[in-house]
Amino acid sequence: MPSDQEWKTFSQWTDTWGDICSATVLGQTMIIIGSAKVAVDLLDKRSAIYSDRPVCTMGGELVGWKNTLVLLPYGDRFRRYRRLFHNIIGSRSAIKLFLPVQEQETKRFLRRVLAKPGDLPQHIRKTAGAIILRISHGYEVKETDDPFVSLAEQAVEQFSLSTAPGGFIVDLIPSLRYVPKWLPFTGWRRTADAWAATLNQLVEQPFNFVKHQMVAGTAPVSFTSTLLEAKNLTAEEEFDIKWSSASLYSVSSVSSFFLAMTLYPETQAKAQAEIDAVIGGDRLPPRRLTLQVLLSWQIVIRWHSAVPTGVLHRAMQDDVYEGHFIPKGALLLTNIHRMTHDARVYTDPMSFNPDRFIATKDKSAEVDPRSFCWGFGRRYHLIRCSSFLLLGMHLADAYLFITAVMTLSVFNISKSIENGKVIVPIHENTRGTIRLVAHPVPFQCSISPRSEKSIQLIHNE
Repeated sequence: MPSDQEWKTFSQWTDTWGDICSATVLGQTMIIIGSAKVAVDLLDKRSAIYSDRPVCTMGGELVGWKNTLVLLPYGDRFRRYRRLFHNIIGSRSAIKLFLPVQEQETKRFLRRVLAKPGDLPQHIRKTAGAIILRISHGYEVKETDDPFVSLAEQAVEQFSLSTAPGGFIVDLIPSLRYVPKWLPFTGWRRTADAWAATLNQLVEQPFNFVKHQMVAGTAPVSFTSTLLEAKNLTAEEEFDIKWSSASLYSVSSVSSFFLAMTLYPETQAKAQAEIDAVIGGDRLPPRRLTLQVLLSWQIVIRWHSAVPTGVLHRAMQDDVYEGHFIPKGALLLTNIHRMTHDARVYTDPMSFNPDRFIATKDKSAEVDPRSFCWGFGRRYHLIRCSSFLLLGMHLADAYLFITAVMTLSVFNISKSIENGKVIVPIHENTRGTIRLVAHPVPFQCSISPRSEKSIQLIHNE
């Protein structure tokens, strides 16, 4: 099994063995799916068979992420979570309550970037955490050293490490979870305990913050406060609310957007021209679509796969697909990076070209990656159905779109110059420990206001 950038190895397997192939790891069958068609046929069209999650011993059982939607086994609790999400963020009218939060925090992001453009990664993480915490718990973050933002960043990184397929030997040999912690080579047991403590803080502290505010009568509208308004909640219902709200924490592709704009200035210029034509230069853009920015967003999530191998599914019964026998208990891995860079689907798949999504007389539009880039099956159908205003983007990723529009309206993004030499970033994922979420390697870019009017808009909004 590969230990680094595993989607590349899995893509080589697909090239050799086809869009569906398998490997056996210590007796466990793992099905590698290398095309969106096969993934849709199995995980969407036969979701009754493949909606379950495998027992993720490290991340799910030992750390505790099994109680969040992404790893929750298919069953009664999973269905209750779906109802909670549908009730709060399952319609356009419901989602509109949270759109001003995204705009307000993005404006704060612009001010931070203007003041300290060299601290872009920190600004991105802080803003993503601020938006999620306000939507999930109504918590408004502190401008410096906010404990909840730091906690969320830490927990999400630990989730990525603890749930990566093949990241820990205990996932392949689950009985190892019972070995004594004092034995040699069991450092992962102590790691699991530390990460479980972080996750517990992430779940309990914001939840208790909301409850205290509700007692004081000062709680703003949030996912958690709305659900807690119900009378006479049972302990099980409170548990569901607490952990479903923690399920809103997610990854963001904003850093990939800045990298793309740095490497492809012509795309940036086209997007800015359209923003200027639609909005003008005397105000920040409202929540409305501009074609080039929307296309840039589509190509960012295709160009850089944030979750390149998805989260594992588990077959709940024997099945046969196009002559291939899939045994009950088999694990199914979707190589999303392969799907978003499939040369049979995308022309010159490694290039950043928003025009690929525009149909002309001479060519059809290429496949919209939003239909599969976040995963497959019933829980991802829920995410896709929890969409609004921005043509199917789910709540967390509206942040990327709003950030892209507002950023390009007031900033120019370009390559850095040091000692007269242009620094050209590389588009590559961070190497090292195997993890579920893939981030771009750190890169340099230059961010400057487009005009004096842009500076005024940033300060005045």
